[in-house]
Amino acid sequence: MKRILIFFGLVLYGIGRLPAAQNQPNILWLVAEDANVKWFGCYGSTQATTPNIDRLAAEGFRYANAFATAPVCAASRSSWITGLYSLSTGTYQMRSRYAIPHDVIHYYPDALRQAGYFCSNHTKTDYNIGGRPDTACWNTSEEYGWKLRAPGQPFFCVINYMESHESRAQGSVENTRHDPAKIELAKYHPDIPAIRKNYALYEDAVENMDKRIGLALAALKQAGLADDTIVIFCTDHGGVLPRTKRWVYEDGIHTPLIIRIPEKYKNLWPAAKPGMAVDRLVSFIDMPKTWLSLAQAKIPEIMQGKVFLGPQAEPEPEYSFSYRGRMDERYDESRAVRDKRFIYIKNYLPYTKWGQHSDYLWRMAATQSWEDYFKAGKCNDVTGLFFKTKPWVEELYDCQTDSDCVTNLATSKEYQPVLERMRKALTDWQLKIHDAGLLPESEMLRRVTANKTTIYQLVRDAKLYNLPAYLAAADVALAKDDGNLPKLTGYLNDPDSGLRYWGACGLVMADKLDAAAVKALKGCLTDESHDVRAMAAWALIKAGNQPDGQACLIQLLQQNSYAALRVLNVIDWMGVDTAPYLPAIKALQGHFTQDIQGEVKRMQNFLLNPNKRPSVASRGAIEKDEVFLKKAELNLRDAKGIPYDEKVP
Repeated sequence: MKRILIFFGLVLYGIGRLPAAQNQPNILWLVAEDANVKWFGCYGSTQATTPNIDRLAAEGFRYANAFATAPVCAASRSSWITGLYSLSTGTYQMRSRYAIPHDVIHYYPDALRQAGYFCSNHTKTDYNIGGRPDTACWNTSEEYGWKLRAPGQPFFCVINYMESHESRAQGSVENTRHDPAKIELAKYHPDIPAIRKNYALYEDAVENMDKRIGLALAALKQAGLADDTIVIFCTDHGGVLPRTKRWVYEDGIHTPLIIRIPEKYKNLWPAAKPGMAVDRLVSFIDMPKTWLSLAQAKIPEIMQGKVFLGPQAEPEPEYSFSYRGRMDERYDESRAVRDKRFIYIKNYLPYTKWGQHSDYLWRMAATQSWEDYFKAGKCNDVTGLFFKTKPWVEELYDCQTDSDCVTNLATSKEYQPVLERMRKALTDWQLKIHDAGLLPESEMLRRVTANKTTIYQLVRDAKLYNLPAYLAAADVALAKDDGNLPKLTGYLNDPDSGLRYWGACGLVMADKLDAAAVKALKGCLTDESHDVRAMAAWALIKAGNQPDGQACLIQLLQQNSYAALRVLNVIDWMGVDTAPYLPAIKALQGHFTQDIQGEVKRMQNFLLNPNKRPSVASRGAIEKDEVFLKKAELNLRDAKGIPYDEKVP
């Protein structure tokens, strides 16, 4: 009986796992946190200490034009795991975990496992998707997952490195290994000691990460697998100092991408010989399809990227697209289009500052010192812009001459053809992928709940989500044209809350309101959509009707509105005396989702204690990294392994 059970177990195992195709390469994907190309020697940095990554680039192929879909981890990784833009699935809001239809959208490791691969991921997932455990698609979280595979089984191994995470740029900036005096600052950062020291601290962190990369490559070599394994290195987005991570500027989305391909897979080489740079434009959305192609696995038709490497390579796209939405407790909304020279950015919330106070970002000495410098009136027109309300809806930068993105060309006559071309490309893409960000987050969730569906499905139903109409209404609102006042007022009476929302937003940005607009806004103070109420209240307050607008916002807080996070942000955005709102802010105790609950709490704390700052004294994270590295180095010596550079990294 026991033999029969074993036999049927093996049969079932064989059904669930297809036999590996011949010559399937092993794939090792090394993912570091938060760093853009400017932190790496092989990308031209003279300050970086990245010998292992530089050597990997010399032995492989360095992609010069690789761009993240989002400038923050969860939104970026959500796109990786599905092969769909997280803006298209509705999973791009930071720390949200909204559900997707898992019977329609599968994860790329599912296809790899069906193709016979043993799949491991150590240790970060952070897919920002509900309805399925992040670990369910992986065989193991073992760091060197190839150790647990069946004999001869190809492996796909992901290793994530926290050593370069934003947290490593927090804490004390004193006594760094790198010299702050030798740091080259971005043009948007003022040249003050704390910022120089914070750069140096992060250079230390990147060096620690590079050592971990060296250990992984040494372990691969020690196992005798280097000649059978494609090695990929990249970061999960750009960063990490203020105005990089979280923003769709060049420093937030331009990432390293290095691929080393063994001689036996020479047919996959993207250039004539190792060590060469590859000019092709690559988006993170292209990666899942490409990895499946390299593995000879079946590629789901639903995936939105393009294969960029190997015999199945598709034509190079003209553009890469990126986006941002809510980052932790702070709302913002922007889209970016990047070609090989220019980046075009559209700001959907131009009435907000770029540098809105965010609890996590303000744990960095650089952020605090920069804000102090600004408040003291010492910043110039470039370094002070971050803490001001956005002066532009549209931005355009020539990244070949202005990689810091400080000279906006959007108003230049010379560049109008570029602006118009990229503006059109953005609209076409938004319609194609079903941009899920043209409704406020809480309004979107209200519709999802009412219709018992997911965001992914809702935005593909024109009756539930009229994207062309929202894009058009947003453009009317963002135009800031007094001639649009009647149209914006008309939106306030539309049955679609999305159009009412954009009407209210447009009236917030209007220089002056007429009697018809004021009357329509007052009618919106009892709108079924709390987001519409909040924006209408702000428009009235801005127009001089403070009592009605103020009463509406206070009432929303007292009722524990589902849009409370929006209301709290509006109170801060208005820039008015918060004293009348403080009792309602303090009493707010809504039953929100777990993630939003934390964001509401952070906004409450900030508005109640605007001058209180988190301490930056600790260096705990980076010191733990260094202790870990020392132990790993000793373990490597004890195992008598051969390090990647013939000595312990």
